[in-house]
Amino acid sequence: MIHLSQAAITEIERLRSKHQPNSLLRLTVRSGGCSGLFYDMSFDETVKVEDHVFDLSSIRFIIDNESFTYVNGLALDYSEDLMGGGFRFHNPQAITTCGCGNSFSVATPTFV
Repeated sequence: MIHLSQAAITEIERLRSKHQPNSLLRLTVRSGGCSGLFYDMSFDETVKVEDHVFDLSSIRFIIDNESFTYVNGLALDYSEDLMGGGFRFHNPQAITTCGCGNSFSVATPTFV
């Protein structure tokens, strides 16, 4: 399960209304980044057979089957500071994260 802060919900809704009002938010974990894996978020209108679809508040999430194993328990927040705004990922499965917070590693990386 994924948890969204009210700030994350507000920012996702704002972004979605500017780009694709009827789209779903796709959350993917990809290989790369300074810690081995990184989060990628985009808007999508296509749901594939192997996708998991979740309704969280007013947000519909799509997560592919491979990424799903890496995001269980993920808490997504949004905050702004002097450097600008950004999403913050708090993943209980991550054993290390990089300074930007978008890259992480898990105990047994099997993602390719």
